[in-house]
Amino acid sequence: MNPLFQAGLELQKFMQARKWSFCFIGGLAVIRWGEVRMTQDIDLSVLSGFGSEQIYIEGLLKQFKSRVDDAKDFALTNRVLLLTASNHVPVDISLAGLPFEREMMERASPFPYDSDCSLITCSAEDLVILKAFADRMIDWMDVEGVLLRQGNGLDYQYILKHLEPLCALKGSPEIVGKLKQLIDKNKEEKKR
Repeated sequence: MNPLFQAGLELQKFMQARKWSFCFIGGLAVIRWGEVRMTQDIDLSVLSGFGSEQIYIEGLLKQFKSRVDDAKDFALTNRVLLLTASNHVPVDISLAGLPFEREMMERASPFPYDSDCSLITCSAEDLVILKAFADRMIDWMDVEGVLLRQGNGLDYQYILKHLEPLCALKGSPEIVGKLKQLIDKNKEEKKR
């Protein structure tokens, strides 16, 4: 089995054994919804809420090795826990708490990556929201890949409804305009 899928399965079993709400985001979700690209790590989000982060951090640190010193303080400050799976694959775990993140977990669904590995990933729409919000060049390339592959199957109204307040909170409303341009461009290309 692919080492990424192996590590994903290990993390998923850990989360499910504790009945924690979670889903895979990042590269694994891109493989499902967008253009397949090389990824060297695993990104997932766990619904820790606000105020309960320490329970999740401590539980994860008992099972998985940290990639940074002072992992607990780093995670509490940055809301990201940097770990390594038992097969040495890097794992970034986002500590989620926003209403959008809760809804993302509820909308997540399993996807069979191979015959022995089905992983729960965020929806295509939620992946577009996360990637646009991150606003890095690689993320915009991923957004374009999802738009190309999923096209008219995407719920654009849902995407914009959730992205707009997140970008306003971040102080970056221009992200929404950038995404709208990509959506329009994709729709025009589909007509040709």
